Amino acid sequence: MKTKHHDQATRMTQALRDGGVRVTRQREALLRVLSESADHPDATELHRRAQLIDNTVSLATVYRTLTVLEREGVIHRHSFENGSSRFEVAAPGHHDHIVDLDSGDIIEFHSEKIEELQRRIAAEMGYEIVHHRLELYCRKV
Repeated sequence: MKTKHHDQATRMTQALRDGGVRVTRQREALLRVLSESADHPDATELHRRAQLIDNTVSLATVYRTLTVLEREGVIHRHSFENGSSRFEVAAPGHHDHIVDLDSGDIIEFHSEKIEELQRRIAAEMGYEIVHHRLELYCRKV
């Protein structure tokens, strides 16, 4: 039975091949970690998790693989304030992020009200949105 994680790993595997990179056992471990990540890990955390699957995964392999996957458009790199780059598998549809300043958690959300307001503001100023990113930096009350 195919799962969402399997489909994501398959897409990333093809992206590596399209990018001219061999799909090694170490890279397969990283792809598994990426596809199963519910959070937005940084490269160091991805390396740590991949090493639990295959202890021969190097940090250099993680960085090289992430670069190819990003270039091929199957993962997104986020550079949130006060931290290192974080990664997530590109998914259909748009979402924004809340960064919890106390815990460091990154929460995905979608609000059609916010999306409509942004489209309206852009249109009123004579623009059409091509791409945008919304990050809210918050503390629980």
